[in-house]
Amino acid sequence: GRQALHDMTRVEPGKSKGAAFVRGQTFQAGDLCRLQRMGRMEVYVAGEGGPGGDFVHEDDAAMALADVLCACGALEAAGPPREGKITLLAARDGLLTVDEDRLAALNALAEVALTTRHDGSLARKGEALAGVRAIPLYLGRKLMDDALRLAGGAPLMDVRPLGTVRAGALITGTEVFTGLIEDKFAPVLAAKLEALGSSLAETRFAPDDAAAIASGARELLDAGCELILTTAGMSVDPGDVTRKGLEDAGLEDALFGMPVLPGNMTLVGRIGDVPVMGVPACALFHKVTALDLLLPRVLAGAPVTRAMLARMGHGGFCMNCKACNFPHCPFGK
Repeated sequence: GRQALHDMTRVEPGKSKGAAFVRGQTFQAGDLCRLQRMGRMEVYVAGEGGPGGDFVHEDDAAMALADVLCACGALEAAGPPREGKITLLAARDGLLTVDEDRLAALNALAEVALTTRHDGSLARKGEALAGVRAIPLYLGRKLMDDALRLAGGAPLMDVRPLGTVRAGALITGTEVFTGLIEDKFAPVLAAKLEALGSSLAETRFAPDDAAAIASGARELLDAGCELILTTAGMSVDPGDVTRKGLEDAGLEDALFGMPVLPGNMTLVGRIGDVPVMGVPACALFHKVTALDLLLPRVLAGAPVTRAMLARMGHGGFCMNCKACNFPHCPFGK
């Protein structure tokens, strides 16, 4: 006749795991054997000397944290807490961003846990992105207040919608410009853009000449392109003048070079309000490069900083698997 104080989990190895008894459920005489088989020789019941007002029940703690994390509108709770935890779902399509420093600080409190998918993951509405949980049955009020403070304010987790842009490609290389070889880059860029909901609207060609490259970039801007992708000419050879041409066209806030293989010679910057990405020639050979890690961020308008690029060195080494499973692999994680 007494009520369970919390959810109680039953595990059947290889078959199931879930709450056999839930908080508030009234125990019946026939439940005794089930509880014993679960290893529950003693149970907590409601109304029997709880810890008082300076403590928060695990379910209430999980709900409070979920409410704060979902306040930005990018996430939603999958349902009420079960066993002290709540799964958080994407409330819209987009790019998942996670404030990793605040996440670590929150989890350092030890009695709460927020577990997320990787920062930079692409999410679909309704997909599970995180789980939030209280570890003990009751949390101290001060610790709970600290957890809510760390989880609140600017979004700790966000799902940033990807912009739909008309992109322009500036294909550089005298050998392509003069027709000695056929361009293979534009189809690669078009496919990557289309997979993210954007399009390659304009294509220009330029020889390995800084003035011609600057002119080509200006033509794409005049054509209304909202993103410019330049190809090749990013290395150290004498004819690699793509960066110089972009600078002459007004490139600002340029970040060149990142610790990702393949894709060390990638460039990110802007001309006015238009993002610019320099794509090294390795993208012609490798299925996945630094471009695949950065393009969603650029389309989502997420900040790209030198500090962020530096952190990408951890996990930025592609293993060039024979069967590529990106993004379901360690690359960029």
